[in-house]
Amino acid sequence: MSKQRPKILAISSGGGHWVQLLRLRPAFEGGDVLFATTRPGYESDLDQGERFTVIPDATRWSKIGLVKSALSILLLLLRERPDVVITTGAAPGYFAIRMARIIGSKTVWVDSVANVEELSMSGRKAGPHVDLWLTQWSHLAVESGPQFHGSVV
Repeated sequence: MSKQRPKILAISSGGGHWVQLLRLRPAFEGGDVLFATTRPGYESDLDQGERFTVIPDATRWSKIGLVKSALSILLLLLRERPDVVITTGAAPGYFAIRMARIIGSKTVWVDSVANVEELSMSGRKAGPHVDLWLTQWSHLAVESGPQFHGSVV
């Protein structure tokens, strides 16, 4: 009997969140990975054959945008049924983490390296709901989470 490759949804918003997510790619080796982000042009950052999809972007200042993004992510999760959801953040990652738990996926939040003084707002909100909560700054790690195991810079 052959063992199936784990299905991984790697999701983030654009900019630095996307760059950091891509730096985690070696950790996904052996998995069936779907990359999801907010900008179609980011597909060119991936190798031939890597799976990619676009989700609507949203910020906390656009309630309608947040609803559209959340619904799109929910449909993506229901269609893909990933074993693991990993994100480097912002709104799309938060929605994915919260909804992934409902369908039984394991979840990983890697807080942004840009948040040197304190955890990101999305990270603070998502942290209590993830299986593994990581920070990239040792001084932000606490026993109740997040943990520090290095950075992806």
